[in-house]
Amino acid sequence: MGARTSNRKRGDECLSFNHTYPSQNSSDFHVSKRPRFSSMHQNPDRTVVSSNSTVARLSRYPEATPRLGREVHAPCRILNYGFSSTSLNQKSGPRTSGVCEKEKPIDEMGNILSYKYNNAKNSALRAIRHLTKGKEKEEEVIDVDTDNEKGSGGGGVSEDSSIEEVEVVNGVVVNVQELDAKTMDRGLFPSSSSAVSDLTNGNLRVDNEEKMLDSLSLNHERDLSSVSAYKKLLESVEKRTSKLRNLSFEIEVNEKRRSIFQLLRPAAKPVEKVPREPFVHLTKEEEADVERAFNSNKRKVLATHENSNIEITGGILQCLRPGAWLNDEVINVYLELLKERENREPQKFLKCHFFNTFFYKKLISGKNGYDYKSVKRWTSQRKLGYSLIECDKIFVPIHKEIHWCLAVINKKDEKFQYLDSLGGMDTQVLKVLAKYFVDEVKDKSGKDINVSSWKQEFVEDLPEQENGFDCGVFMIKYADFYSRGIGLCFNQGHMSYFRQRTAMEILRLKAN
Repeated sequence: MGARTSNRKRGDECLSFNHTYPSQNSSDFHVSKRPRFSSMHQNPDRTVVSSNSTVARLSRYPEATPRLGREVHAPCRILNYGFSSTSLNQKSGPRTSGVCEKEKPIDEMGNILSYKYNNAKNSALRAIRHLTKGKEKEEEVIDVDTDNEKGSGGGGVSEDSSIEEVEVVNGVVVNVQELDAKTMDRGLFPSSSSAVSDLTNGNLRVDNEEKMLDSLSLNHERDLSSVSAYKKLLESVEKRTSKLRNLSFEIEVNEKRRSIFQLLRPAAKPVEKVPREPFVHLTKEEEADVERAFNSNKRKVLATHENSNIEITGGILQCLRPGAWLNDEVINVYLELLKERENREPQKFLKCHFFNTFFYKKLISGKNGYDYKSVKRWTSQRKLGYSLIECDKIFVPIHKEIHWCLAVINKKDEKFQYLDSLGGMDTQVLKVLAKYFVDEVKDKSGKDINVSSWKQEFVEDLPEQENGFDCGVFMIKYADFYSRGIGLCFNQGHMSYFRQRTAMEILRLKAN
């Protein structure tokens, strides 16, 4: 410490940057002990001494100067964030912006640690002043700038003379001025520990600022991944755009083709209304009769058809049980019943003729596979009561060892049709029937008929059997529905019902 003198103030000596002291090691350094007078304390600006005194003699000596003329830098008090005992006691006094003033008296020495900390804090606050708020955690830093005003006191005074400094520590807004003032006034911390407390708070603020900068700065990995993903999306979109254009063009072309094909497509056949007559349910009494007939003695005659002279016994009727093959007697009796049904109600049914199961075998029994003479008398006027040429449709059962089919001479539509429940085709059957019909017309009427223009048709979209034993039921039902003049609107699921109904009609000798 320097020696205390009576004609200089201690604050000017300690805080003046331009004040020089002689070196203590120089030979010109003198320590003078000047006497204290009571008048010096009363009026320090005026010192009255005698010219002959020792003090007067010493005052006439020039001041010693150092050999090397260089400035000695002393610590300067910073009043923006560092607080002295004077400023803490005077809360309403003005604050300076951190510039040391020579004209203002200072009662104590500045702290170099507080000075450096305040400089670092000010630079950090200026760096984050324009940063935006974080998305998940909002942290605000409120910076208070004081406007310096020139005055006689040499200190800067704001317009409202009451400036509060606040900062955010861990998301909490803290009033620095009030906190430090209250802490020092209560004596909780000594004046020497204020810098340590400020440094601790400063570290917290620096950590928060680093977190804010980390949250606001781009994460390298996330940013690169998002950019690469965005580029991939753009590339895929560009590829898909060309593909979509090609697909849209193809869709337009295909739509035009479809519209053309729809115009060329033949009109769909109207859905025929399913008639009720072929599907009338049996009564409980009829079902009971059928069940008793199935369980009767096999030799017992259950029904006798007089015109065809066919007897139906219990054993013959067993072929109408589920899973059994139909025999010739049941088929022939049922076809006779269909002809009798037509004779009863000719207005409801087509004019038809039904050959029995032996006709086709007799027709093809000749040496060359065709013998008209063997069946010539089967269709005489006296025997039938009508001419075969007058019929709209002529039904011919075809038996192929273990399978039943149906052939139709359709005079009404000028067709030779072949119906097979398994989808089979036999052109030989249609050729034989065409030749037979020509010979029949020639024999009965003497006319020559040309059937070369008639169509030979293997009927498609037939109800097909789904097992190996219902072909006979399908065959007689083809004849039943065609003789009604309706479509074949049944399927495999109706076979069980048709078996019971056929047995009931044979027992009653009446087809409905």
